[in-house]
Amino acid sequence: MLGKKLLAIGLLVLGATQLMAGPSAPANVDQRRMLSADREAGNWMSVGRTFDEQRFSPLTQINEGNVSQLGLAWYVDLPVDRGVEASPLVIDGVLYNIEPWNVTTAYDAATGKQLWRYDPQVNRDFGRLACCDIVSRGVAAWKGRIYLATLDGRLIAVDAKNGKPVWSVNTFEPVWPYTITGAPRVYDGKVIIGNAGAEGSARGYVTAYDAASGKQLWRFHTVPGNPADGYDDPAMAMAAKTWTGEWWKIGGGGTVWDAVAYDPKLKLIYIGTGNGGPWPWKVRSPGGGDNLFVSSIVAVHADTGKYAWHYQTTPEDEWDFTATQSIILADLTIAGKPRKVLMQAPKNGFFYVLDRVTGELISAEPYVAMNWANGIDKATGRPNINPEAHFGANPVLLTPGPAGGHNWQPMAFSPQTGLAYFPVTELYVAFSRNTSFKPVAGSMSQTGLSASGFDVTRKAMAEYAAKHNTVWLTAWDPVAQKERWRVPFPLRGSGGVLATAGNLVFEGTIHGTLAAFNAATGAKLWDSPIQQIAIAAPVTFTAGGEQYVAVNAGWGGGLAHSVDPRGLGVPLSKARLLVFKLGGKAALPAMHIRTDGLYRPPLVGVDISMTRTGEELYARHCAGCHGERAVGGVKDLRRMDKPTHGEFLDIVIGGKRKERGMASFADLISREEADAIHAYLIKRTNEDWNSISEE
Repeated sequence: MLGKKLLAIGLLVLGATQLMAGPSAPANVDQRRMLSADREAGNWMSVGRTFDEQRFSPLTQINEGNVSQLGLAWYVDLPVDRGVEASPLVIDGVLYNIEPWNVTTAYDAATGKQLWRYDPQVNRDFGRLACCDIVSRGVAAWKGRIYLATLDGRLIAVDAKNGKPVWSVNTFEPVWPYTITGAPRVYDGKVIIGNAGAEGSARGYVTAYDAASGKQLWRFHTVPGNPADGYDDPAMAMAAKTWTGEWWKIGGGGTVWDAVAYDPKLKLIYIGTGNGGPWPWKVRSPGGGDNLFVSSIVAVHADTGKYAWHYQTTPEDEWDFTATQSIILADLTIAGKPRKVLMQAPKNGFFYVLDRVTGELISAEPYVAMNWANGIDKATGRPNINPEAHFGANPVLLTPGPAGGHNWQPMAFSPQTGLAYFPVTELYVAFSRNTSFKPVAGSMSQTGLSASGFDVTRKAMAEYAAKHNTVWLTAWDPVAQKERWRVPFPLRGSGGVLATAGNLVFEGTIHGTLAAFNAATGAKLWDSPIQQIAIAAPVTFTAGGEQYVAVNAGWGGGLAHSVDPRGLGVPLSKARLLVFKLGGKAALPAMHIRTDGLYRPPLVGVDISMTRTGEELYARHCAGCHGERAVGGVKDLRRMDKPTHGEFLDIVIGGKRKERGMASFADLISREEADAIHAYLIKRTNEDWNSISEE
């Protein structure tokens, strides 16, 4: 009997040793390995590390006692100057990364040696459709393949050994202006992917494909189609009762552009859905209604894609209050009872704890100041919406703004401290409706808001907002629904979060550093200048017996539309993948700070009436990427150098810079209209010249 026990123990130890060593085939991830991910703590095998998306690592070699000894181990320059939002995977000593334009790479995780590089040759015209930059948030791995989803709608499987494509499928439905910026996930052999495009009113859906062949297995739409066509899912018939008018002709929104999580025991997939499209509620649904499943958390059965339950965080949404932010699964003790919960801190400002079996609301409390709603009705689970929040032509100052109290930057949860960690923004924005707005199917300009005519009222609101906007990293107790600590920042732009069993929280900061905080107290323990802003969430892994922390650093994305870090004196180098370890000795090259190139175009000859037209055209076609009133943006157009001014028409109409993400707008505006936009930008540069030239 004792011999059998010893044999059993020996086999168990041998199995654990083999599991820890990992198979020899690259990226040989399967359901068994994912379910045992904590026994392979040195790997980071999916974008959130585990199916529950907690972004928590059990590794402790780097801890609160020695994190001050972290140094750069290696880095690589990324050949882009756009936002980098991906968290890499690290599997059996190989790091898999994805850059803007979905270029996917593999590196030796210990040395940084590039093993392969795959460029899917994304159609550059899709850069114009991406509301929030040409970003990607990660890749997936399964049985020797790496899966990437491209901006132009392809789901591609490549061989993890050499980066050569194995299969590719087009995931888009026609008509709508879709893009993909989210990371695919693989659950039990099914690749799950959604898309973006709700700013263009695109109708949302999420799809499962067979990981081996690319065959479509199921698709779940988040907004109902034309009732005359009938519904093959009772959930769509139910959702249709919450819409009025002919919403299907203009899309409806609700795109699944980021958050996904999975419970393998319940066999449920949880998806977060985006805003309604167009934004104005009564434009897309003239008779009102909640508009399911816009701005909702929806659970579907993993094997079939059929509806299980939903919880709508923002019914009647017209504020861009997406529920696409991190969905995290955990087991918590609440009121003395163990509960299987789902947690989310979406844009609307409430921190939600739901029963992930049934969708029942357990609790919801504000994590940030808000005035669009006054609490949650615990009996119905609905927010008590302030009637004045449903804005009209006159501007209304609301908080949170469209950027949300918390946006896409990943949240982390530590079962060790019981706290959730995420960046928070208290942001006040003036909303007003463009009364002449007409929705057009397939157009990217579907917000229906007015961004022009900055009269006295709007300027006063802007002044108020500037005084009251605040930003911080929070540690939130989901059981008590209370903040336990915060780290303030002067400006939005700090990144996603990683928590570790070393009692650490890592985050890239708006100061141009990667920082580590005590997970229990928030005390800053270490930070390192990185010559960039890491908006992506870091990951941690082991290679050769040493623990590393890796992060992509590249300023851009939706943040860059309205935030300019130059005022903080943050120097921005090339985008980079940076990898740290204890005692790392690598050093970044010295930066060359450009002092030339700032140019003040003359106002002489600029027609004032043309600048008014240009302001309207800019708000409609350009503000989404280049910032309201041309402040900030992916590229601050008040800072164009003299050659760029000279090439303005070649860029905007001719598509001269489409390789850098600026596709031609020749199909949307005429040369005369482009001239009007240019005149407006010349006017704005001169208006702000003193502040621009002093930075």
